[in-house]
Amino acid sequence: MPQCELTDLSISEAGRALRDRTVSCREYVEALIGQCETKRDLNAFVSHDFDALLDAADTVDACEPPGSLSGIPLAIKDNISTNTLSTSAATSALQGFVARRNAPVTQALFDAGALLGAKANMHELAFGITNNNPVTGACRNPYDLSMIPGGSSGGVAVAVAARMMPGGIGTDTGGSVRLPAALCGVVGFRPSVGRYPGSGIVPISRTRDTAGPIARTVADVCLLDSVMARVDPQEGLCGLDGIRLGVPRDPFYRNLEADVAAEASRVLDQLAKAGAVLIEADIADLSERNEAVGFPIALFEFAECLSEYLGECGTAITVLDVFEGIGSPDVKGIVGGQLGDDAISEATYRRALEVERPRLQELYASYFGRHDVEALVFPTSPVVARPIGDDVTIDLNGERLPTFATYIRNTDPGSNAGLPGLSLPTGLTPAGLPVGMEIDAPVGADERLLAIAAAVESLVEFKAAPAPGPGWIDEQNRRMTQ
Repeated sequence: MPQCELTDLSISEAGRALRDRTVSCREYVEALIGQCETKRDLNAFVSHDFDALLDAADTVDACEPPGSLSGIPLAIKDNISTNTLSTSAATSALQGFVARRNAPVTQALFDAGALLGAKANMHELAFGITNNNPVTGACRNPYDLSMIPGGSSGGVAVAVAARMMPGGIGTDTGGSVRLPAALCGVVGFRPSVGRYPGSGIVPISRTRDTAGPIARTVADVCLLDSVMARVDPQEGLCGLDGIRLGVPRDPFYRNLEADVAAEASRVLDQLAKAGAVLIEADIADLSERNEAVGFPIALFEFAECLSEYLGECGTAITVLDVFEGIGSPDVKGIVGGQLGDDAISEATYRRALEVERPRLQELYASYFGRHDVEALVFPTSPVVARPIGDDVTIDLNGERLPTFATYIRNTDPGSNAGLPGLSLPTGLTPAGLPVGMEIDAPVGADERLLAIAAAVESLVEFKAAPAPGPGWIDEQNRRMTQ
């Protein structure tokens, strides 16, 4: 099978080919490594050991495949502990740090036969959405190398979209799996908080953090989810005819980029034609309720959670060491504020955790119940990818708006309420940049959400893939002349 066909295989397709022995694991891994070398301009990875990966592939070929992911290499975000490659959270103080044990989520994947393909680049310490990281270098969008891939799990999304790896695992606090998935044209799933074990991950917030799979199909996300959650894989599609979906125009459809608004309208029209019942109903006071929850919880919990992680890892590195080594000005400002005079007080934190977050959760629960809807549907991001370097502000409809706040506007509320959410690629703008639509469901309704997402995926039939960029073509030409 040609290399391009091998790298295009989904996890499910590659798994069948490996089990049927129509393709050897070494052949498959060699094709992926070749793609990684060809597309290294994307800067998707911070570390890898391709010799060890080939050895692991040979081991798979030498025995009967033992698990549902046997022989499948995955990109693992650099803040998720692995005991072979380092786990640096893409920050200076943790460079070269190798954890004593795998995080439970990665161990579950390895127990199912998955291989560690590489550790993926990320926004430093997961505190951002551009993936423009001075420590590890900017990660680039495979659809346009001058654009951001989104973050903080940008490296995983880039690797999956660019066919460097068939899937991977990121983390999501306020949108860090779904946003890069949307900007890179892949599927990103944030489960209900607590569906996967949270230990062994360089943290921001015990209340808000969760790992999340990124892949090119919903079926692959379902497979990764079933392994990490230790549940039976999702089977079959649900029907869209008669399904009730909430369309909260305010705030989720307010002030969208024109191309995003057009794509969202097209998708809603498709859903209606397929028989879905679209309930146009806003979520009153959502933005105000959400603002009282997000930063007070995340910023207060960060130092304590990071200290606990470092202690559990047995390293002498301290929170202060991490702070002093931060290379990203935006991250330095956020973390420094919490370590200084502007720190969130415990009283503010307790109110956010014990009063405001339950109110936010009740707001969502009331919405789902009152309108009898199974899920919400809205644009994952108000804008598509923007140029690398627009770290402080971006342009939206003629205004310069804060980059971080603009990107997380739609993903953050569900995150703070602990809802499951999935970003699904649905189309490209006229400029060729991906647009994602998000589906959010009630807490605990993860498997129903995945079934709905699979049905929507079959309806929109997103088939786009990034074309090789100039840097890759130049590299290929250079090699041919050697």
